[in-house]
Amino acid sequence: MKNNRIFWILFLLNLFNYMDRQVLYAVFPLLQTDLHLTDGQLGTLASVFMLVYMCYAPVVGYLADRFSRPKLISLSALIWSGATLACGAAKNWAHLLAARGLIGVGEGGFTTLAQPFLAEHYPKEKHASRLALFGLALPLGSALGYTLGGLIGQAWGWRLAFMIVSVPGVFLALLAWFLPERTQRITHRKPHLKEYRTLLRNKPFLYVCFVQAAVTFMMGGFSAWAPTYLFRYLHLDAARAGSYFGILVIVCGAIGTYAGGKLAENRFKKSPHAYKQVMALALLGCLPPIWLGLFSSNLYAVLSCFGLAIIFLFLPTGAIAAALVDTTHTAVRAMAFALNIFIIHLLGDTLSPVLIGLLSNQWGLKLALLVCTAVVLPGLWCCYHVKCRLHR
Repeated sequence: MKNNRIFWILFLLNLFNYMDRQVLYAVFPLLQTDLHLTDGQLGTLASVFMLVYMCYAPVVGYLADRFSRPKLISLSALIWSGATLACGAAKNWAHLLAARGLIGVGEGGFTTLAQPFLAEHYPKEKHASRLALFGLALPLGSALGYTLGGLIGQAWGWRLAFMIVSVPGVFLALLAWFLPERTQRITHRKPHLKEYRTLLRNKPFLYVCFVQAAVTFMMGGFSAWAPTYLFRYLHLDAARAGSYFGILVIVCGAIGTYAGGKLAENRFKKSPHAYKQVMALALLGCLPPIWLGLFSSNLYAVLSCFGLAIIFLFLPTGAIAAALVDTTHTAVRAMAFALNIFIIHLLGDTLSPVLIGLLSNQWGLKLALLVCTAVVLPGLWCCYHVKCRLHR
């Protein structure tokens, strides 16, 4: 019962974590019109969030074993909720840039702590499926962000879209404040900053991070620009573009996350290579539907292709989280997840939204999205080298 309460509070926080993050992309066209922004400036709003997010995560990873993690989780939720509210009050691009950076502080703190904190409350054989279930908050929250952002933004303006989605995180933060800390964790030695150097020499851990960086690069760029692609090339308004893409994310993302978690768990019973097999399948499987979708002019064909691509991009969610747990020791796991966040966003969605925006300025959005799928090649190379040590 206690574990279930912890799970659902963290799950709901994760849901609003992604909702507050993704609502920006649903209102890109409205922001561009109202504040006279270029594609490059829009992409920078996405990338500055990731830049702060990834840089702050190692700081929280170090603090995690020195302070109460439930309290840090609670404070993180309060910070990102307040910053989302500030986005709605922004008067220009610079104000939005600052608020998006502050969202990165709050969400970087939460994401670093939540998964290792949750993993401690379940046995090893349940890690892939339980973390995959926790990961369902990503497509659900993202979809709600796209859908509500587009609908509210179209009806009442982009400012109110930010303000409304910021409220639930405050109440959930209060619940998180009272979550119980694991008693046995108090007896563990406190890791030092030098543990980051040790993790950087942990090749199995690093290869998992690099694979996830490739997935994150495509997912981040695709998530940021797909609603604008539908707006620009399929001539949908902001509400329909956000709603359609939101529905794709919530349905296909949930299918991919759940199916990937179950596939990894079942394969794990038969093969020590289960996690990397699921990762490789995701990278290879997402390419054909993305390419077909970008070369189609039929709305239903595009949505079908994008939906299939989303299934594959979400497929390795549980496998990656379980592989990160299995390749690191318990004593440094919060720091490992923090370093993972830094690596995947440094090489992933910190780059892709702004890169796609800059390429779009020169060549158009369609070609920019197509070029960025080349990241699959180094991702597959890293997949081949993934090996889990199965640490306790």
